[in-house]
Amino acid sequence: MAKMRVLLGTGVVALLSALAGNAQALEVKITESKETVTVQHHGKPFVIQREQDPNHIVDPAWGKTSRKCPPFCLQPNVPLPGIHAVGELEVLDFMEKFVNTGKGVLIDSRLPSWYLAGTIPGSINIPFTVFGEIPTAADVEKAFKLLGAVRRPNVGGLQRSLERNFGDWFGKDKTAYWDFTNAKEVLLWCNGPWCGQSPRAIKNLVNLGYPKERIHYYRGGMQMWKVLGFPTVVPDPASVMFEVSGGE
Repeated sequence: MAKMRVLLGTGVVALLSALAGNAQALEVKITESKETVTVQHHGKPFVIQREQDPNHIVDPAWGKTSRKCPPFCLQPNVPLPGIHAVGELEVLDFMEKFVNTGKGVLIDSRLPSWYLAGTIPGSINIPFTVFGEIPTAADVEKAFKLLGAVRRPNVGGLQRSLERNFGDWFGKDKTAYWDFTNAKEVLLWCNGPWCGQSPRAIKNLVNLGYPKERIHYYRGGMQMWKVLGFPTVVPDPASVMFEVSGGE
């Protein structure tokens, strides 16, 4: 009986050791000290880790070096002065600090057809065309509600004058249509350094009054995300909130 207990105990130790070994099996890490990042994707946790096969090759569609310009011309790292440019590590940090806490939104700015083919985990799809509409359009209002902006009632000329000239007292993050006081941090991305969809969305967001200091831009987009071996997720078609077409 004692011998059996020893054997069972040895078996348990071996099993735990094997499980511990599997938990530490990642050879391709994100950084030297970080193996994975968990992000909330449409209400469910998604664990992000890099591709572990050292012979893995990026999909041919994302391995192209050249596309006709225009329209697929290289984009600047900062689409507008005051916008925060980020790389992959900052995207992951944004997921943990803002997406997981509900304080920020990771935006796939591409058209729904691109989004449904695969997106970066944690993203929602707000196509770049949405923010190109007039400030009172239904889709703009729907998008801004997701981002924490509040539609304002009719604002008189005196009130707007006070807000423009004395923003520190009357609220600097306001326009005649929108109150961005509690607007969330947003990080926009699209297909890659040659894609103009998210830069256009950012410029239109700023034109609509969204605070620049709360806007982040991931120029690398889907192409660099895939080149570095990060996973994508195919969304449920029911997650498409904006039916639009056209564009790049």
